[in-house]
Amino acid sequence: MLGVATLPAQAPLVGDINLYGLYKVTPEKILHALKLHSGDPLPGSRGDMEERIEDVSGVVLARVEAVCCDGPRTILFIGIEERGAPHAAFRSDPAGDVMLPAFLVDTYHAFLGAVESAAAEGVSGEDLSAGHSMMDDSKAWAFQQRFLEVVPGNLKILREVLHNGSEPGQRAIAAALIGYAPEKADVINDLQYALQDPDESVRANALRSLTAIAVLASKQPALGLRISPTWMVELLNSVVLSDRVESVKALLALTEGSDPRKYPESQPALDLIRGRALHSVVEMARWKSPQYALPPFLLASRLAGIPYVDALQQWATGDHEAVLDKALGNARKKSGGTLQ
Repeated sequence: MLGVATLPAQAPLVGDINLYGLYKVTPEKILHALKLHSGDPLPGSRGDMEERIEDVSGVVLARVEAVCCDGPRTILFIGIEERGAPHAAFRSDPAGDVMLPAFLVDTYHAFLGAVESAAAEGVSGEDLSAGHSMMDDSKAWAFQQRFLEVVPGNLKILREVLHNGSEPGQRAIAAALIGYAPEKADVINDLQYALQDPDESVRANALRSLTAIAVLASKQPALGLRISPTWMVELLNSVVLSDRVESVKALLALTEGSDPRKYPESQPALDLIRGRALHSVVEMARWKSPQYALPPFLLASRLAGIPYVDALQQWATGDHEAVLDKALGNARKKSGGTLQ
């Protein structure tokens, strides 16, 4: 729930360096521009790092994010957008003056405080089976139970803020809370709209809300909940790390039943990934940090038609490239041509 950390004030050592968005530009060029290696002190200026990357020929946009921590070291993610490469496009900032009631804002911030305290104690589990998050931590759970009580009576203002509010923080809260609506079908379109928001925190919360709804849809297909994968797939090509990480989670939930013989509705999402973002999924599955590489690896295994248990076994044995090669090969067969 807390997402990706910004660069810390004091510089620890750099651990894994994970890159993404590279098609023609090589990792060596990016790292040479930064003069950075694993084990070096973490540079103090994120902006300076991004400027140096953007000076590399072919790079139009760079994004550097540090995640704490892999032991004493910080995991570094370096994303670029190359000229002419796939990218995610967003709407302009809305200009409305509508605001959420103060009690909703205060309750949500208190909830985040409870989540942070729970994470510090090592309690971060959650249950998404009802179509919304319910945390294992009792204090966070109590706030979420409160959301279930107050959201139905405030659904109109949540929707108005999500669509028209000029404050990104308010839209982000609306994207999180609207997922607690009793009728999930009523808010799917609102959350899909939020996936094109210009603010990354709004998109991240909308993806989390849609992930929970996708879990419910998978567990109770009789509800007839339909979530389009289009914008989730487009966000796999974003330069923003949270767009990619949260989209992978959402698409894993959306394609939970990936056997086309039993779950034909999962095929459009998998086909769209093959056509629009296969390179991104494979690239993320090759990240050096296992906790971040595993989810896209599992998504790639679905593209390859490999059962979940077999994919986990190949992950455990380190036979990752066989899965990724099969995912790429399946995409070539379906397209009738060659893919990068």
